[in-house]
Amino acid sequence: MTQPRAICIIGAESTGKTTLAQSLAAHFDSPWVPEYLRTFCDLQGRTPTRDEQVQILQTQHDGVLAAHLVAIDKGAPFVFCDTAPLLTAIYSEFLFDDVSLHARARQMHARYAMTLLLAPDIAWVADGLQRDGEQVRGPVTQMIERELAVITQPVVTITGQGDARLQSAIAAVTAYR
Repeated sequence: MTQPRAICIIGAESTGKTTLAQSLAAHFDSPWVPEYLRTFCDLQGRTPTRDEQVQILQTQHDGVLAAHLVAIDKGAPFVFCDTAPLLTAIYSEFLFDDVSLHARARQMHARYAMTLLLAPDIAWVADGLQRDGEQVRGPVTQMIERELAVITQPVVTITGQGDARLQSAIAAVTAYR
């Protein structure tokens, strides 16, 4: 039996990561890992401080490991991950000028078989406490691209609106498979 492969879905805020992760998980009958930052903000009623970023990073990674076990149990081919520790490191740099998490996040990113980078080409929508605004999507996307340029796993940029975006992602995962 082949091991399930983790697929990272990454992008700046409000690029459809959660929607795409859920849709891909349903399409491929595989588990998905929700964004822990959203859970943290909901539980704490605030965004994390600089000192809490490492907890966000580690908990996101732990979710991937737990979902991998679920995927093994159900014989699922994939685990779809709504963001990654790498994005926590990027936002830690962007918000707090803290680059200390990058090495660890890059190491964790090696767990993903491929990465789907979501282009910021859909409308920005306010969604909870962790949203900084449409103006951060360009700079954060550039930072993500910078980090992904040094990894060895395949990276596919996903663009498009609505179902076209989903079909593009399905095609990328299917081609990888």
